[in-house]
Amino acid sequence: IPIFILAGLLVHCVFLVSIFDIYFTSPLVHGMTPQQTPLPPPAKRLVLFVADGLRADSLYELNSNGTPQAPYLRGILENNGSWGISHTRVPTESRPGHVALIAGFYEDVSAVAKGWKENPVEFDSVFNESKYTWSWGSPDILPMFAKGATGDHVYTFCYAAESEDFGAQDAAKLDMWVFDHVKSFFNSSRSNQTLFSALNEEKVVLFLHLLGIDTNGHAHRPNSREYKENIKKVDEGVKEIASMIDHFYGNDGKTAFILTSDHGMTDWGSHGAGHPSETLTPLIVWGAGINYPQKVTSQFFEDNFLKEWKLENWKRLDVNQADIAPLMASLIGVPFPLNSVGTLPLEYLNNSAHFKAESMFTNAVQILEQFKVKMSQKKGNTLSFLFTPFKPLIDSEQINFLKKIRLCIQQQKYNEAVSLCKTLINLALEGLSYYHTYDRLFLGLSIAMSFVGWTTYVILVIIKTHTNLTKTLPAANNKKSTVLFYGFAFAGMIIAFFLLIQTCPWTYYVYCLLPVPVWYAVVREIPVIQDLATNVLSLRIGHFIGFLLVCILGIEILVFSFFCRSALTVGLLVFAGWPVITQLWVQAKTRALIWTLLCVLLAVFPLMPVVGREPNIPLVIAAGLLTLLISCFSLASLCGSKNKYRNNEDLKVFFFQMLSIALSTYVVSSTHDSLKNKLGLPVLNQIISWMTLVSSPVLLLLSPTFLFQRLFSILLSLMSTYLLLSTGYEALFPLVLFGLMFMWINMEQEALQHYGLSLKPKLAVFNFAYAVDITQFRQLHLDDVRRSFFFVFFIVTAFFGTGNIASINSFDPASVYCFLTVFSPFMMGGLLVLKVVIPFVLVSCAFEAVQVTTQLSSKSLFLIVLVISDIMALHFFFLVKDYGSWLDIGTSISHYVLVMSLTIFMMLMNGLAQLLTTQRLGLPRRTKHHST
Repeated sequence: IPIFILAGLLVHCVFLVSIFDIYFTSPLVHGMTPQQTPLPPPAKRLVLFVADGLRADSLYELNSNGTPQAPYLRGILENNGSWGISHTRVPTESRPGHVALIAGFYEDVSAVAKGWKENPVEFDSVFNESKYTWSWGSPDILPMFAKGATGDHVYTFCYAAESEDFGAQDAAKLDMWVFDHVKSFFNSSRSNQTLFSALNEEKVVLFLHLLGIDTNGHAHRPNSREYKENIKKVDEGVKEIASMIDHFYGNDGKTAFILTSDHGMTDWGSHGAGHPSETLTPLIVWGAGINYPQKVTSQFFEDNFLKEWKLENWKRLDVNQADIAPLMASLIGVPFPLNSVGTLPLEYLNNSAHFKAESMFTNAVQILEQFKVKMSQKKGNTLSFLFTPFKPLIDSEQINFLKKIRLCIQQQKYNEAVSLCKTLINLALEGLSYYHTYDRLFLGLSIAMSFVGWTTYVILVIIKTHTNLTKTLPAANNKKSTVLFYGFAFAGMIIAFFLLIQTCPWTYYVYCLLPVPVWYAVVREIPVIQDLATNVLSLRIGHFIGFLLVCILGIEILVFSFFCRSALTVGLLVFAGWPVITQLWVQAKTRALIWTLLCVLLAVFPLMPVVGREPNIPLVIAAGLLTLLISCFSLASLCGSKNKYRNNEDLKVFFFQMLSIALSTYVVSSTHDSLKNKLGLPVLNQIISWMTLVSSPVLLLLSPTFLFQRLFSILLSLMSTYLLLSTGYEALFPLVLFGLMFMWINMEQEALQHYGLSLKPKLAVFNFAYAVDITQFRQLHLDDVRRSFFFVFFIVTAFFGTGNIASINSFDPASVYCFLTVFSPFMMGGLLVLKVVIPFVLVSCAFEAVQVTTQLSSKSLFLIVLVISDIMALHFFFLVKDYGSWLDIGTSISHYVLVMSLTIFMMLMNGLAQLLTTQRLGLPRRTKHHST
């Protein structure tokens, strides 16, 4: 068994990692030559304001009384500069947003997976190409661009990380810090000759990163007074800084200003996914080399924003976020960042047609350089007769394009040159994508073959070892098996040789050679397959096809539930009718009725909006009180029962757990009141929260191991932590889920009796600690496939019942405010993962109870679960996207990763559930202890 489990874990880890290699490798290439516009630039210096987390509509819309949110910036937009919307890509996080703005490329998923604050990949940026860059702001963002820079010309000034506190009185002080430090920096330069002359150089960048708006948005939501007040303060700060800089340089008209944002924010104060409120950010540009506002009578956009914002008559110029990097580079005349994929937005420039054409040509050559490097890399690693180049840009086509553009510029046909440049840029970007995904089909097929082989093998193992379907098989023919072995070994050698000639990376060997041993294992079991075929043919074909169709339908509902949570509601309503369909209700009317009611209750949750949109603390308090009420009833029934196994010491444990629930309910209520009144997180509440988190598993392990008592103890322990992490209706979810799980254990007993598989053990006196008796295990029955399916369905329900965890923006930082309010991505992430895991643990413990009370080995049921989740994973493998809206891309990856992690995770959960149900910490006891 251990070898089989190890092989399974290894295969699943390969499947999981493979999608990052197949779909999401870093697109960056190195070895290009820098490209710079040969004409003098319009500006000597550039000031970049990035208002972190600022939505486009929050800045542009008018207040209810018709006044602008940001009067100074509104004035710039109407009188001095150009404006538009900058469209960002997912993940809408601070790091990828700043990389797109300043380096001009969209960071791929592989970079986000490798780290948050450091540079996972080396890249060039506008800051790196500048003569000097001074930056002020957050310690999460600034060091990233200083580390990537060659030499020592990027200077950073950051505040302490502890300042980023969601529970603080006002986060706008982060922005005030930046503005004050910029002012004192310029003042100090008057008495510092070296600094003064450096500031008067050309190609200087000043970067102000303003995090207050983002922090206030997380803490109070974007529609709050705090968020809007922060925008006003930023507006005033920008006004002061702009006039101070103009004054410092004697109004020489050589400064360009850009104000934009790295990402927006949802109405419920989170970001990360692809909702328009997260991907639409403002862009206002003014100063040297920038077009003045252009009046228009009509302009067409699919959205209705212009009307809402009363800006119909001012020309709106939309860009992609990566286009801002080439715009900055051309304004101050530095080389375009080497890895930039942005297209220069010419409409923003107030310059000669010649300058625009030359800048555009530089842009095209810079992107073409990347294409050439990518092509030569792929050509060098592929056998010449197998290499298929990107047809529209073969070498002769490239030369033609460059000649034509040069000729147009010489003949002063600037518009024609610009349109040729745009065509060339689009082709080069297509070509980059073509070579980037060159090996995808071939790797995808290898993984798919391994998937199918592995699933087939697991089905064969189940049939061979856990059922009576196959007769005792004769010993295998040695000669045949030797031929088989050499045949597969030869195939493996050919594949390896083929990869070796092409100097492929080592991971390719893993993906391409994996199908060989997997299919060898399947082919070795041919006698089992033949035996199974004869058995299936002897069955009634109608029954067999019906069974297959039900299985397929069940798995499709599960797959569909990842896209649409309401599919879970449909599934739960079908479950509600299960006792009626199978006639179980005849023998257990009350249980069947309670089961149906609980299924219907649980079916309501997937129809509710995703958690965290609107905090509803009274519901959390209600959930706490309801838990206490149920505990009192349960304790009363336990005390009232003449149970010889009852022990007064055990009642103390339950009493402490109830106390913990009461404390948690109080802490949630008082913490949220305190934060509402801007008093921060009370220290006492924080201590109680962390102590509850640590003590609840200990109390759980002190409780008795009788089935009902231990499961109830697990609920109380997990609920005390879950309440602290809840902000709304989701606090009721574990209660309803636990009720259903408890009824499931009872219903499975009835099902066992119904099918005459075994006698019904007395659940009241059933003890987990003495349940593991190998001799009593029975063989699998067709009904066990349904049991396993129920488990997978409940696991998915535990996952999506209260929100779509697959989307980054469904995480609400307010969930962790009882534990901490200072921004700490890993600590907050850890607590949010714990919140997701708690319903999981409830389902896993119930499944453990079902396994032992129905006398099945956990391995046999687990193998069926493995087959179900692998078939789901294969679905999602083919549904992974790396194109389209970034929301689709992010969701498709997270679905696949979820299902694969679920499989690996369920192996771990199985072990955890065994530990939580069977282990008990001994305490010195005075009373006499009865053993069974």
